[in-house]
Amino acid sequence: MIKAVYSGSFDPPTLGHLDIIRRAAPMFEQLVVCIGVNPKKQTLFSVQDRLDLLRQATSEFGNVDVDSCAGLLVDYCRSIGAGVIVRGLRSCSDFDYESQMALVNRALDSGIETVFLLADPAKSFISSSAVREMALFGRDVSQFVPDCVVHAMKSVH
Repeated sequence: MIKAVYSGSFDPPTLGHLDIIRRAAPMFEQLVVCIGVNPKKQTLFSVQDRLDLLRQATSEFGNVDVDSCAGLLVDYCRSIGAGVIVRGLRSCSDFDYESQMALVNRALDSGIETVFLLADPAKSFISSSAVREMALFGRDVSQFVPDCVVHAMKSVH
């Protein structure tokens, strides 16, 4: 069984994230969408809220699970038997950062590969931080996030 992990902060999950999930899910027998927990990072949504939002947004996919982890992603992958890390790339600067992380992960565990998926050009400008900022100033974010996130963002602002 080929199991992959797509990780991020998902604060909040965006249509760009869902595009990567939609395209990665058929490539693997199981895709785990994993919220990386960084206690030093201030987030808009709690880990539990993000888990709930991602579960709602990915409910149509039979082979997608949602989880969270603290610590190194490569250690999490090893603990659940995942051999692939999926990363989405929006720009050249994403590639620079992500390729360095892939090399570090390979040095830590050569049995775990990283696969890059290029963002859909129509969604490549969407970022969680931009969505948070737009929502902070009362702008409609419905074209950037799933419906469940639109409703959740209204309750926090």
